[in-house]
Amino acid sequence: MEVTLLGTGAPAGLPRPNCPCAACAVALGDDARAATAVLVDGTLLLDLTPGAAFAAARAGHSLGGVRQVLLSHPHDGPPVEVPAGLPQPGRVPDGQESTLPTGHRVRAVAMDAPGTGYAVTGPQGQRLLYLPPGGSPAGLENGTAESYDMVLADVVGRPDALARLRAVGAVGPTTDVVAVHLDHDVPPGAELGRRLAAAGARAVPDGATLTVGVYEDVPDVPRRTLVLGGARSGKSVEAERRLEAFPDVLYVATGGARDGDSEWASRVSAHRERRPGSWRTAETCDLVPLLAEDGAPLLIDCLSLWLTDAMDSVGAWDDAVWADAGERELRERVRELVEAVRGARRTVVAVSNEVGSGIVPATASGRRYRDELGRLNAAFAGECEQVVLVVAGQAVVLRG
Repeated sequence: MEVTLLGTGAPAGLPRPNCPCAACAVALGDDARAATAVLVDGTLLLDLTPGAAFAAARAGHSLGGVRQVLLSHPHDGPPVEVPAGLPQPGRVPDGQESTLPTGHRVRAVAMDAPGTGYAVTGPQGQRLLYLPPGGSPAGLENGTAESYDMVLADVVGRPDALARLRAVGAVGPTTDVVAVHLDHDVPPGAELGRRLAAAGARAVPDGATLTVGVYEDVPDVPRRTLVLGGARSGKSVEAERRLEAFPDVLYVATGGARDGDSEWASRVSAHRERRPGSWRTAETCDLVPLLAEDGAPLLIDCLSLWLTDAMDSVGAWDDAVWADAGERELRERVRELVEAVRGARRTVVAVSNEVGSGIVPATASGRRYRDELGRLNAAFAGECEQVVLVVAGQAVVLRG
C-alpha cells in the first residue's frame, strides 16, 4: 500500500497567509507545506484541500482513479470546489467500516476532539492510521489494539495521542510515524526533524510517496540522552518534550521537598503542571537501582542536585574531610552512577546544569562544586548516545 502526501501542513498551511512570525518567514522550499491531504494507492483520498489535483500532478499522480473522498476535519465539507470527476466528499460514521471495490477497508475511529480518524487496511493487509489535526483516538484500552504499520498524526500538537497509541500497542518500534498537520508552532527544517526524531517520528516534504510497512526510515530513539543548560535556559522543557510522546514515564526528582522554601515549592509546582498526567514521580537521589531496572523511560531532573546530595553525604564542604576520604568517596559514587548509565536498558533522559562557563565562584566550596559537576557531566555524557546543550531555549546538538 502506497500513500502520497499531497500536503503535510496545518489547515491554513505553512507559512500561514500574512503571518509575520519567524517560523513562517523561513518556511520555504521543502519546509513550505500545504494543508494535509493523503492519497492512498490512487483510489482513496483522505481530506480534500485547495490545489489537491495540482499537488497530485506534481507528485506524478492523478486523482482520476479516486473512488472515495473522506473528510477528517470537524466541518462537513471542504471549503473548495470539488474537482470534476471526484466523488462527493463524505465521512464514515464512527465505528463503522466501508469497503472499496479495490479491497481497501476503511474504519472510522472515534476521537476525543471534533473530527474523524480513519484506519485503512490495504488489500495485502498493511494497516494505516490517519488522525485529524488536534485529535487523539478515544476509548483505547490496553491490549485491545492491533499494531499499525504507519501512523499519520498531529505529533507536534498532540504528542499525548502518540503516547496513548504506544500504551495500547497500536504503535510499536517498527511503526512509521509521520507528522502531518504541521503548523508554525515548531521551527521547520533541522529543528523540526530533531524534535520529531526524539519522539520516534519524522516529517516528509509535500508530494512524498511512502510505502506502508517499510520501516527502514523509522528513526531510532536514543536510549540515553543528556540535556545540559544554564539557569532558565529551557533545559527541563527540552527534556520533557523528548518523552511526552511516550507513556508511563518515571520522573525522577532529585531535589527533594525542601519544606518551608516557598520559591522552591513554586518551581516544583511549575514542573508538575507541565508534565503529562500519566507520568509518575519519584523523589530520590538513589539513581543506580532505577538505572539497573527494566521499565518505563526515566527522566532525571537533575544531576546537579544529585551531585549536591552526594557531596553533602561525603562531607565535601569540609576541607579536612574532603582531603581525607571525601574526594575518594565522591569519585566512587560518580563511578557507580556512570557504570549504571552504561548498562541501562531503559530509555534515560537526564538534565544537568552547565555552570563552568560563567563567573568563577568566590568560595573554595563553590569552585569545588563547579569542578565536580564538570567532571560528572563529562563522564555521564560519555555514556550517552545524544548530548544537547540548551541556550536561550534552543537545543544545540553536541553529540548524536
